[in-house]
Amino acid sequence: MITPDSISQHGLSMEEYEKILSLLGRQPSIEELGVFSVMWSEHCSYKNSRLELKKFPTDGPKVLVKAGEENAGVLDLGDGWAIAFKIESHNHPSALEPFQGAATGVGGIIRDIFTMGARPLFLMNSLRFGSITGNSQRAAENRRLFAGVVAGIGHYGNSIGIPTIGGEIYFDESYHGNPLVNAFSLGVLKQDQIARGAARGVGNLIFYVGAQTGRDGLAGAAFASRELTEESKADRPAVQVGDPFREKLLLEACLELLATGSVVGIQDMGAAGLTCSTAETASRGGTGVDIDLELVPKRSDDLTSYELLLSESQERMLVIVEEGKEASIERIFKKWELPYAFLGRVTGDGKMKVRRGSQVVVDIPAEALTQEAPLYRREAASWKPPAPLDLQTVPLADPLLVLHELLSYPSIACKRWVWSQYDQTVGNGTVVSAGSDAAVFYVREANKFLAATSDCNAIYCSLDPYEGAKIAVAEAARNLACSGALPLGATDNLNFGNPYKPVSFFQLRAAIEGIAEGCRAFDIPVTGGNVSLYNESPLSSIDPTPTVALVGFIQSPEEITLQHFREPGDIIFLLGAIGSELGGSHYLLVSHKRKEGLPPRVDLGHEKAIHDQLRLLVRLGLVRSAHDCAEGGLAVALAESCFGSSRALSEAAELLGATIDLGNEDLRPDVALFNESQSRLLFSISPHTLTQVEEHLIASGLPFTRLGVVTREPKLSIQLKEKKYQWSTGALYQSWSTSLATIMKDQE
Repeated sequence: MITPDSISQHGLSMEEYEKILSLLGRQPSIEELGVFSVMWSEHCSYKNSRLELKKFPTDGPKVLVKAGEENAGVLDLGDGWAIAFKIESHNHPSALEPFQGAATGVGGIIRDIFTMGARPLFLMNSLRFGSITGNSQRAAENRRLFAGVVAGIGHYGNSIGIPTIGGEIYFDESYHGNPLVNAFSLGVLKQDQIARGAARGVGNLIFYVGAQTGRDGLAGAAFASRELTEESKADRPAVQVGDPFREKLLLEACLELLATGSVVGIQDMGAAGLTCSTAETASRGGTGVDIDLELVPKRSDDLTSYELLLSESQERMLVIVEEGKEASIERIFKKWELPYAFLGRVTGDGKMKVRRGSQVVVDIPAEALTQEAPLYRREAASWKPPAPLDLQTVPLADPLLVLHELLSYPSIACKRWVWSQYDQTVGNGTVVSAGSDAAVFYVREANKFLAATSDCNAIYCSLDPYEGAKIAVAEAARNLACSGALPLGATDNLNFGNPYKPVSFFQLRAAIEGIAEGCRAFDIPVTGGNVSLYNESPLSSIDPTPTVALVGFIQSPEEITLQHFREPGDIIFLLGAIGSELGGSHYLLVSHKRKEGLPPRVDLGHEKAIHDQLRLLVRLGLVRSAHDCAEGGLAVALAESCFGSSRALSEAAELLGATIDLGNEDLRPDVALFNESQSRLLFSISPHTLTQVEEHLIASGLPFTRLGVVTREPKLSIQLKEKKYQWSTGALYQSWSTSLATIMKDQE
């Protein structure tokens, strides 16, 4: 019997239950209540965010599959080739079981890509954790989560044979108890081989393929759509268990099956499992489905109908095969030694009909679960920007010490402890791996070079979510420019708190509008993504974290640009202004324990002009290295540029130095060295091209400064008016390169 308690336990409001009664014209069965629960959850329906997501620019001449149409967006890569890519979250499962939560997050995003008919080429991830420094129990817990997540990502990607080549990792107290694990994957396919997740053709056959169904992952979509509390943390069955070796077989079998031309539709059994795959394929196809749960491959014969419908066991797909061509699925899945089963047929009645033998347990119009899902525009809090930082309240810290502190701060420090656990080179396509501004990958099938990066400064977003989200787009685009790439498309992962709280909903709405404005300014279509709400521990909400991942195109291998200085004698330029904005900076956070002030402003037109000018110089073969100024400001960017190739970061012999003169800038030393004003990047050139480069820069009308020269002596020397600051590059490198490994030594 359906009671108010059971309705509430399923995450539905009484108003939503009344709508269910209206749509069905009767009371639902317990199985039907479970189906509505997961399909109307935020995770599946985006009921609190979908109206806002319409603000994103999603069209463009290269868009082949738009955001929201399928499992992942698809862009034209040229010469008959296309790419599919997407980012998704697995935050709540990773908070409970970090290894399996992260591992299955990787598995899920890979399935989203090969469901489109694309062969997955590489992975990235964007991770956030609470503070890991110190001896407190909180820090120890965050280190445990961090270590488990990294191990899970490495395990799944390495085992399946897909390289993890980039991403980002930040640490902040707001993520304590609620880490963020956002996984990205990109694949390649021929344009005429795009697969669709629609059940079309009345009478066509519905097959279940892949792993057997168990009880793991029960109601995972609903679990991801509520806050993490002590009560919800007890919901351990909501964490799935992954098998990357089984997924490798499933990947190859599905791609081989798609090549036969017998597949009408294909859908991953991800969030909401069999329920979501059947309801969504029927809705997209404008048809119905009729399946029998008795035919589902099971790990245990005592699984209830409710469990079979809502299980989120991994490595499973739903495949709709043209009638008369079922022999292809039988032949291919026997070859790959994978379970498969005929479940039922496509119907013309528009219903999701589920039987258990002769008993009908679900009989719901498919569109009631998808198109009729409730949509809300929640109350947004009123907001005003924080007051600008009063510099007189900020004591001047010693720059000589501050640069070491910043470089050793976990969010800025070298992430080799993480990267060393990932296979970055399997497949032999990785050209630039983690450690430069963007990863670069050679798509051998299409003979194309791609760059990819992900970015979000959540400190900025916590102070001004609109401006912070604009900066996330701008910084990601800047990272691509510094790698020689032109942006092609964007995918985003919107990580926020409870949308029922006006402050959280305001942050979500403002960030979406900021990303939309940024993408329009750079002419970048949003091809899809993920919304992850209810990211709150019993202590607090996370800082708003609208992660933006961009993919860019590099015209030729000669234009691939790295961030490290190349040769002594090369001349260093700053393209953009010296800057003066300290609000929301890492300097303020690390040296003064303050997260406040007005974060930097970004003029998107000016930012784009900076990128275009750098790419012009790159195309002309005039740029030896390029690196964006981001967290930690100019001094950190200069130090990182001295540290050498990302392929050999452990080689101290690669360390170079730089002699820099900032002239008579009328700025406090900490402001000049550590401000985080936007639209700034470093680049170096051969001295033989100095005249040519300066002519281009002067003609552009953009601000620039000839900073100094790369030196063989491993010292960073910065002159500011009459004062000179000097550091040993080797000592700076030591602070930067050993910090994370030292903190995590007990977790190895």
